[in-house]
Amino acid sequence: MEQVFHFSAPGRVELGGNHTDHQHGCVLAAAVDLETSADVRLTGGGSIRVLSEGYAPVEIPLRDLTPRPEECGTTAALVRGVAAAFAARGAALGGLEVHVRSDVAPGSGLSSSAAFEVLLARVLNALFCGGRLSPIELAQISQRAENVYFGKPCGLMDQLVSSMGGLVYIDFADPAQPAAERVSFDFSHCGHALCIVSCGADHANLTADYAAIPDELARVCAVFGKTYLREVDEDAFYAAIPQLRKAVGDRAVVRAIHFYNDCRRAAALCDAVRADDMDTFLKLIVEGGHSSFEFNQNAYSIKAPQEQGVPLALALSQKVLNGRGAWRLQGGGFAGTIQAFVPLALLETYKNAIDAVFGAGSCHVLSVRNYGAVMVTPDM
Repeated sequence: MEQVFHFSAPGRVELGGNHTDHQHGCVLAAAVDLETSADVRLTGGGSIRVLSEGYAPVEIPLRDLTPRPEECGTTAALVRGVAAAFAARGAALGGLEVHVRSDVAPGSGLSSSAAFEVLLARVLNALFCGGRLSPIELAQISQRAENVYFGKPCGLMDQLVSSMGGLVYIDFADPAQPAAERVSFDFSHCGHALCIVSCGADHANLTADYAAIPDELARVCAVFGKTYLREVDEDAFYAAIPQLRKAVGDRAVVRAIHFYNDCRRAAALCDAVRADDMDTFLKLIVEGGHSSFEFNQNAYSIKAPQEQGVPLALALSQKVLNGRGAWRLQGGGFAGTIQAFVPLALLETYKNAIDAVFGAGSCHVLSVRNYGAVMVTPDM
């Protein structure tokens, strides 16, 4: 009987450190119980064939794994990029057929692309590398596929959280060896539900908006002869603002201010979790949301100012919760989703208010998943 292998990788929510990872900053994020999963069989052929529900099949010959510009922004680019990394490490890759299912919706802000990349990396690691690569290495392979092959200049956070699982605090000062710490915490005992609101727009086609953030921060860094904002002394940055305004423009300056503040906020959120201090945790979540909206300016695309699902969902959350719980934009921003920590006593009221505007089922209640990308075995 033909053997079929089963794999799973989670989506993620970012709690603190919005757009800080690509500048070697700090984040607090959590894997969630939405997953991308796959049934995999060895074919003995010379290609990887991916069949994803709702999408056309993708087949990548293993004889040529160099980047192809025409594949930018496609699933084929991610498959080719992940496979290339394993081939470069000496893995004797063989043919696969990979049947993929996902409840991590593309463009949702829950990192569907990272979950897919990490899932595929976990498959190749298990079947062709004896499982010897670490979760950090699998995340780095996945990030490179997205940066070099897919064409999106993301940081490492999404992939690392999907690879590791749980609630994770990460310091990216050395991205080759990020300091990642699992933090133990159970949101359910705090009387709040973690909700994700689908705002009715897909951010998958907003790569240019997303890329403008690291591009502008790179221009700030260049004034100081540095590559990443983590390398630029904060006091020196503030002293140079008059010159920076002329050199890089005001938006780059305020986005840099967000970076410094949100790195500190990620660390403070982690401290609040360790101290079981929910009041401080919720206060910091709201502060981070305001910083993302006002300073990082990734609540909507200036190319389509009439489409403001994220600001609308935030405004509704603020009205319904009225100083209780917390709310903020989720992930890369510009569209997609927001997150909210909703007191259990208000959960039905909140869900009804959200669904009345964005449609039935727009509010999803999630749990933290305490394990990352895995091969699923009968005893799990």
